[in-house]
Amino acid sequence: MATRGGTRLLIATGDVAASEDELPRLVRALIENASELLVMTPTLISRLRWLASDTDRARYEADERMSTVLGHIEALAPEAEIRGRIGDDTPVTAFADAIRDFSPDHILIALRGSDRAGWQERGLLDEIREFGIPITVFELDRA
Repeated sequence: MATRGGTRLLIATGDVAASEDELPRLVRALIENASELLVMTPTLISRLRWLASDTDRARYEADERMSTVLGHIEALAPEAEIRGRIGDDTPVTAFADAIRDFSPDHILIALRGSDRAGWQERGLLDEIREFGIPITVFELDRA
């Protein structure tokens, strides 16, 4: 389902690089060769805030992540069609919604470093693999 010779790339990010130069070469290549990109930033919320339905801060942080990632992508793939969306506070639901609406050829996932990973990441990759779409995963290390 690729258009203009590229792929439809879904980028899901739980963290952001300070600049596009900090992204691994493979990640930059995936972005540069995509013709359509959807950036999805899930609302990553602590378990306590999730139980209390207190999502305002997490939505603000997701919006900030999206703005930063969109800036990186515009620098790397200026000709591509780029969209962004804030995902659900349940990451699997956020992925399912994005996959259903965008029909990506490939999924690129930027995880928070293992020292900052939250309860939402446990088992997430196994669930996403069930969609049957190729996945590239990388971890952003703040050190």
